[in-house]
Amino acid sequence: MHSFESYAYLVPVMGLIGLLYTLWKFSWVSKQDAGTDRMKEISTYIAEGAMAFLKAEWKILTYFGIIVALLLGFMGYTNKESHWSIAIAFIIGAFFSALAGYIGMRAATKANVRTAHAARTSLSKALQVSFTGGAVMGMGVAGLAVLGLGGLFIVLLKVFASGALSTSHEVTRAIEVLTGFSLGAESIALFARVGGGIYTKAADVGADLVGKVEAGIPEDDPRNPATIADNVGDNVGDVAGMGADLFGSYVATVLATIVLGHEVVNSTGTELSDGFSGFSPILLPMLIAGVGILFSIIGTFFVRISENAGIHTSVVQKALNMGNWGSIVLTAVASYFLCTYLLPSGDMYLIRDFANGSLKPGIEGFTSIKVFGAIAVGLVVGTLMSIITEFYTAMGKRPVLSIVRQSGTGHATTM
Repeated sequence: MHSFESYAYLVPVMGLIGLLYTLWKFSWVSKQDAGTDRMKEISTYIAEGAMAFLKAEWKILTYFGIIVALLLGFMGYTNKESHWSIAIAFIIGAFFSALAGYIGMRAATKANVRTAHAARTSLSKALQVSFTGGAVMGMGVAGLAVLGLGGLFIVLLKVFASGALSTSHEVTRAIEVLTGFSLGAESIALFARVGGGIYTKAADVGADLVGKVEAGIPEDDPRNPATIADNVGDNVGDVAGMGADLFGSYVATVLATIVLGHEVVNSTGTELSDGFSGFSPILLPMLIAGVGILFSIIGTFFVRISENAGIHTSVVQKALNMGNWGSIVLTAVASYFLCTYLLPSGDMYLIRDFANGSLKPGIEGFTSIKVFGAIAVGLVVGTLMSIITEFYTAMGKRPVLSIVRQSGTGHATTM
């Protein structure tokens, strides 16, 4: 059990590394030139508007969070498999979800104007500023998720075990309470994504109607006051809302794998002989998530273009692909070694039945190599999604060029 705890402590440490990277890059973005006084003025309006929206949204969500936490605490108190601390886990998950969105929005409001100013002189500099601003949110989401899951899991084990962890009952209760963390994250994500999305679409359409239709001025023209609301909406919906949404989805995905891992036994229905008291399938997803943060940080250093690069989206896309595919390859290699090292060499089974109070493993077993195979399939599918999306949306590719040609004769042929 000592070995299990030692490796478990690595999970929140890797989450902290991700957050330290986030702080470092946020500081770098903040130090870049924000441009002219007029640019700074407009960007300040947008940042203030976005913050005002979030404060109003958080005020309502605070009431919601308190009410739901009280209900969860009461249900946990009356359920012997759970615990009243599920209410605390819910509040922490909700706070982390809101914080993930806030980090992304603060980075975006600073990076937007600095990217625009950098693009006036250098495409390379503009890509560096914009990508770094996006990396702040991405790494902040992953860092908070891994820190929250790993740290809370360790604390819960210490509280429930009161010393050495001897049975799986303490782990079961810890995972049960941990679901409150995921529920809190998903609850805030729901309101942030929907609320921010409604605002951004309303502001977008309103600004377009006033500007392009009524006043006959270009889109995002600073002479149109509604443009400020439009850009505020982009930040609160597409950045803050998306950040909370990604955080909730990420936490739920890792936690779902932990829940499945807790139901893994050997062929006789007893704990695995893995050197981790049978808990290696629980440890594996958290370690993969933590290692993914480290390799994503390495992948960000692959995203570079030369100062002499032409101003074309394909150049930028190739640079982004280098970082994306580089981190995918590194994660795949690390996942193979983690699977073969942590998981037992023999067959494992998922519990399918609890009839008569006895453990009954499933009929078909799986090995550590099959687990890695599932991870590899996920990485390949993610890569294919990136390639297919790029093909159908990138400038210079056949689908987009076809739409451009058809748009030359009117709206009907475009549709």
